[in-house]
Amino acid sequence: MSLKRPAKDQPENFEFNSSSLEAANKIISRYPEGKQKSAVMALLYIAQRQNNNWIPLVAMKYIAKLLDMPYIKVYEVATFYSMFNLSPVGKYFIQVCTTTPCMIRGAGKLVEACKEKISENESELLPGKNCSWMEVECLGACVSAPMMQINDDYFEDLDKEKTLEILDKVLKDETPEPGSYRGRINNQPENGRKTLMELKNA
Repeated sequence: MSLKRPAKDQPENFEFNSSSLEAANKIISRYPEGKQKSAVMALLYIAQRQNNNWIPLVAMKYIAKLLDMPYIKVYEVATFYSMFNLSPVGKYFIQVCTTTPCMIRGAGKLVEACKEKISENESELLPGKNCSWMEVECLGACVSAPMMQINDDYFEDLDKEKTLEILDKVLKDETPEPGSYRGRINNQPENGRKTLMELKNA
């Protein structure tokens, strides 16, 4: 589950920086006149990325004004979808898939690694830590199970040892390499592909 309780400590001000505003205006321009409110999810995502992976209430009010829609409507969207965080989660937000395919393939070991390295509790941003973690439903990468998502990147074909190595880099504010940790390319069979051999990165 996502963090659906707004943080107690809220910033007083929020506005898009120049790059975020440019991205927001580009998205808004795709909608016909009178339908700009449909951009609300995209703008919430932009706000979350700008604000260190969470959306303060003042950002929702800013987006509501930008889209000329009631603030409560923006709040409803932000609290409904699990992709939006209403409390700080840290610079690195780690989501561990624990749906059936990942659990069968060892997702429990990934959870153990997160508890050892980050926090015993989900959705807990401890003092001095730059990340938090939580269990989530299917992330759509069942063929690469077990896997986890860190911010926008997928880390696939994991085990506990590899997960610990990734988390060590995150805690050092380093950028781990996303993708398969069994050396697979584009979800090819574990023993290597047998067709389209003439194509690179097929």
